[in-house]
Amino acid sequence: MNVYQAISAVQKDLSTQGISKDRKNMQGSGYAFRGIDDVYNALAPFLAKHGLCILPRVLNRESVERQSKAGGALFYITVEVEFDLVAEDGSKHTIKTFGEAMDSGDKATNKAMSAAYKYACMQSFCIPTEGDNDADAQTHQVAPKVEKPKGIELDHTKALMASAVSYENLKDIFKEAWVSCLKEQQIPLKAAYDEFKANWEII
Repeated sequence: MNVYQAISAVQKDLSTQGISKDRKNMQGSGYAFRGIDDVYNALAPFLAKHGLCILPRVLNRESVERQSKAGGALFYITVEVEFDLVAEDGSKHTIKTFGEAMDSGDKATNKAMSAAYKYACMQSFCIPTEGDNDADAQTHQVAPKVEKPKGIELDHTKALMASAVSYENLKDIFKEAWVSCLKEQQIPLKAAYDEFKANWEII
């Protein structure tokens, strides 16, 4: 039996059984989902029966650290994975998919891998619906991404103040810099402004 015959045979057996969405997301809106364990348990007997194995290969992994609404760290992982479906005669078919997951600990990569495997199998074998380390089991509340202020180039701002053509021009330069400066830049910026302001007052 070649790989396509094996895939077809597994798909045929699964079509009479399906995998129902018996699990519920308890941290979000309570939607139903199929867990990775459900997929393993339903699929494993038919893979063994028809001599088909599934071998994963991670091509790429990306990690982004975000912040939860509670202020903790959330690790957002994306994996790009290839799966070789290999039959007993050595023939194979390769499929590629992506998995995404978030976790506040060290399980984000595991969850992303599980998601990639689950959806690769769901689509490859067209598993119907009859009625954890799975990414769908949890919903994380992510805080909006806030761009950190970059502040100002203090030396450049001082040079602009030194070249001011009038007292009004000096004030405008200072006001524009004040809006963009970091908190720790406020004292030296104000000191520079007062110094140049004193020069204009003398004039």
